[in-house]
Amino acid sequence: MMLQERADRRTHSLSSVFLEDVYALPGGNRIKECIQCGTCSASCPTSYAMDYTPREVIAAFRAGLLERVLKSNTIWLCASCYYCTVRCPSGIKLTDIMYELKRLAIEFDLTQENAKAPVVSKIFVDNVNKNGRVSEVELVSKFMLKTNPLGIVKMIPRATKLLRRGRMPLVPHRIKGSKEVESLMAAVETSGVHPGRTDD
Repeated sequence: MMLQERADRRTHSLSSVFLEDVYALPGGNRIKECIQCGTCSASCPTSYAMDYTPREVIAAFRAGLLERVLKSNTIWLCASCYYCTVRCPSGIKLTDIMYELKRLAIEFDLTQENAKAPVVSKIFVDNVNKNGRVSEVELVSKFMLKTNPLGIVKMIPRATKLLRRGRMPLVPHRIKGSKEVESLMAAVETSGVHPGRTDD
């Protein structure tokens, strides 16, 4: 996304940005049809640990409290099981909405202080964009350096065993065409086109 577009997005209310992005998803306009029945929350295997249940996420959006949702633990506890999406009587793709909320939380830096899930999420995406797949060594090392540098010392004995057994390559393996993947993702990012946008 271009810098000017990022700046423009920040001048709008977070709720309007979220709604614009959700409407861009295939079937995203179904969010208007939520009847607050609670089927999504009842189906969610991790809702018991969430600050806001899936049903409350939609309610919070309608009440203009989206920033509070983004700073909660809710979106980072989504198990991506799609139970809520499959069972929603209104056909709302709530799992996709959760992914959109994660994107917004990272873009606008609205996460809980010292939260680790957003850190690993960003490192994971950057890693895949660069290599075409995840490099476990790079993922773990960067994550530890950002969240708990001293914890790396405790991992040395285990890392040594993995190295001896050839289970931990030090050089990340890149898939064929990884440069093309990297160029494609860079083009999408600079174009400002939402990956899920549809003309339907």
